[in-house]
Amino acid sequence: MTNQPLRLTAAAVLATALAGCATGPDKAQLDADALAMIRDGFRAEGIAKLDRINQDAMQQACSSDKPPPEAVARRLEAEALATIRWPAGGQYLGDWREGEKLAQNGRGMTWTDASDKPSANGAQCYNCHQIDKAEISFGTIGPSLWNYGKIRGVKNVADPATAAIVQYTWGKLWNAKAYAACSNMPRFGHMSLLDEQQLRHVMALLLDPKSPVNQ
Repeated sequence: MTNQPLRLTAAAVLATALAGCATGPDKAQLDADALAMIRDGFRAEGIAKLDRINQDAMQQACSSDKPPPEAVARRLEAEALATIRWPAGGQYLGDWREGEKLAQNGRGMTWTDASDKPSANGAQCYNCHQIDKAEISFGTIGPSLWNYGKIRGVKNVADPATAAIVQYTWGKLWNAKAYAACSNMPRFGHMSLLDEQQLRHVMALLLDPKSPVNQ
């Protein structure tokens, strides 16, 4: 008998909480409030403009605690695949030495940078991947790319037998979301983070048999 008032009080608190949840803002309102806070918290400065906080359809679909429905993900991937611009003249490889410089370079696209042109940016590859065994500092968000071309049997990018992996690698660098809608990998070509020649250099680092990556 002595616990009955306590039980009644707890029940009243629970009922009040549930009523509050029922009358609280809906998801759309919460999203709008969050976006307003983000807009209020950023300012345009240097090369960093406020358009950076505008999400495209892919980003909107992946900005959730749950992945997008399978059908939505497949549709977005197909749309991303259609954006890939293949290299002029079918020339996929550049200089792996320049590719290594780009892989090591983590600069670019910050408000203190003088230019937002791709030529001013690095590829930041080691932030997420192991590439060359000689490099002792690398991230693990992405898989190891050591022996990337060797493992896949790429000896000549003109060989029809390896055309699929060569094209996939270019596509992955150009717009990674064409192959995984919510990929964490930057869309280097699609977002103009790297230009076509820079992408060729990174391709050479990964695929050229002469690259230290494939020794």
